[in-house]
Amino acid sequence: MALKAFICHILAITFLVLPIVSSANFSFPTIFNFGDSNSDTGGLAAGIAFPVGPPNGQTYFLKPSGRFSDGRLIIDFLMNALDLPFLNPYLDSVGAPNFQNGCNFATGGSTIFPANAASTSPFSFGIQVAQFVKFKTRVLELLAKEKKLQDYLPSEESFNQALYMFDVGQNDLDGAFYSKSEDQVLALIPIILTEFETGIKKLYNGGARNFWIHNTGPLGCLPRIIAKFENGSSKLDQFGCVTSHNNAANQFNMQLHDLCTKFRVQLPGANVTYVDIFSIKLDLISNYSLYGFKQPLAACCGYGGLPLNFDNRIACGQTKILNGSLVTAIPCNNTAEYVNWDGNHYTEAANEYVSSQILTGNYSDPPLLLVNAYLIGSELFDRLKKNVVRL
Repeated sequence: MALKAFICHILAITFLVLPIVSSANFSFPTIFNFGDSNSDTGGLAAGIAFPVGPPNGQTYFLKPSGRFSDGRLIIDFLMNALDLPFLNPYLDSVGAPNFQNGCNFATGGSTIFPANAASTSPFSFGIQVAQFVKFKTRVLELLAKEKKLQDYLPSEESFNQALYMFDVGQNDLDGAFYSKSEDQVLALIPIILTEFETGIKKLYNGGARNFWIHNTGPLGCLPRIIAKFENGSSKLDQFGCVTSHNNAANQFNMQLHDLCTKFRVQLPGANVTYVDIFSIKLDLISNYSLYGFKQPLAACCGYGGLPLNFDNRIACGQTKILNGSLVTAIPCNNTAEYVNWDGNHYTEAANEYVSSQILTGNYSDPPLLLVNAYLIGSELFDRLKKNVVRL
């Protein structure tokens, strides 16, 4: 009863005390997004025919949508909050995509460092920025010839007023750990961020002024990482996450935060918002039961059973012969009970929770006043209420 009273008190503070403010503080006509699979809405599937088949997409889209999740991603929930349609991938030309409200350049597996022969995605951050530059040039050329295209393409003014969103860098750290020690990975971070700085400044010099930059999440809490490194020299923390990887993520984030502060000084007129995704996700994993989840680390869609339900030999949805038996990596019965979807990515339920916390404005630097009403009307609020009743 004491715990129930405590949670009711927290909900009361969250939904009654905090002001509900105008959405003007988070209102943009156009969004351009850059990143990796955390915000890829179909780019890698379209660009290199990467297989993102069933059961991906089953919860919301009821079919694969090119997203590495059972449903919507953080970027999708943020677009909803802006009352804008989901972003179409730059690389997907099928179905006459509409880019009037923006474009998504993110692709799964992308890194800040330039891609190499071993990279999952050839579309590294620098390539994505170059794609945007080409996209903008071509759009302005087309609009100058045919005004009717303004119903499908962003206006010149929209490029200047747009929000430029970034969620990238996780794969740089992830890949480095397969061939380098923790100290060597940490030494790479300034070099990685120098490459990121180059891309940001290129966009700024082209007219971008509103930058929304996510830091990287707790890499060491992904089932794939735990399964790979838990039996080696790496230690696990009190939550069961790999310490070395989370240390690297923290170091990356601290230096990224410093870089964002530097941008505000060096880039006149730029609005730079740093969003602490790491803290939101780690809080979700460490206090999962308070938010209605039952499994903080195990993959919903995988093979091998608890505690991780992950086997690197078989991906979500695949059927293979393992140890002489034909097996399939199938999804769990209730994806809303799991934080992790497939060993690498988050479930729609987890993505919604993370988005709701972003939209409080409490994890942003500088702090933002956003629309707390989003939480009240969301499925997440219903989940929280049900969880309180069960206690």
